[in-house]
Amino acid sequence: MKTDSIFYRIFQTTPNTFFELIGESDPRISTYAFGSQEIKETSFRLDGIFLPPLRLTGFPIYFVEAQAYPDRKGENFYARFFGEIHLYLKDYQPVNPWKAVVIFTEKRFDPGIPHHYSEYENNPRLQRIYLNKLPPEVGDRSLGLGMLQLLGMSQNQAPAKGRSLIARTRQELTDVTNQRNFIELIETIFVYKFPKLNFQEVGEMLGLGDLKQTRAYQEAEQAGEEKTLTKMVPKLLKRGLTVEQIAEDLEVSVETIQRFVPQK
Repeated sequence: MKTDSIFYRIFQTTPNTFFELIGESDPRISTYAFGSQEIKETSFRLDGIFLPPLRLTGFPIYFVEAQAYPDRKGENFYARFFGEIHLYLKDYQPVNPWKAVVIFTEKRFDPGIPHHYSEYENNPRLQRIYLNKLPPEVGDRSLGLGMLQLLGMSQNQAPAKGRSLIARTRQELTDVTNQRNFIELIETIFVYKFPKLNFQEVGEMLGLGDLKQTRAYQEAEQAGEEKTLTKMVPKLLKRGLTVEQIAEDLEVSVETIQRFVPQK
């Protein structure tokens, strides 16, 4: 499970959490739609974008980036993020103003803005948020903010916070489906934060028992299967096996194997 996908699932489940996080309280924010947007010419995709309805032309588009690890291979993600934003503005030419929000789980993961983009250093167009630096009381304002704060907590602090959030979820949400969705998000956060623990251990930590029937377990199992097939299918094809034979040997469908056949 990629950490940024956890952020986006939280925002899809409870979009108001994002606006609570950035301190925006206008009641009309409830009309924003959250999703991803492809940049036409490059096939890049902005994974986090809040779009206001067409009638609110004075309300900004929010471009959102989540960062839960240091830059890899020396790539400064600010350059990529700003590049994607400007390509989006060129392609779609929206009438709305825009803002960029970067959410770091920890302040140490912020690589600093490159000198090419120094005009954003103290620019209100860019807002940077460090979850591990949020005041403790922020997480008490809503379940969504509590989950975001949980992402920035140390492993020592997280178990008590996770159990508290689950108890709050059961108290505050009367709709069974919403309650289950929130608890599954908390479970998923813990699977990410404690990768060395098995699902039974994570479930016991949260007071939920074995998690093998949960969405978090199923997603992790699927990710592991896809990683294995990505490596195995090309090798078995080179050895002369057909797609049908590989599917039979691995006990999966032919359609599944076809997804991992290298494109010529």
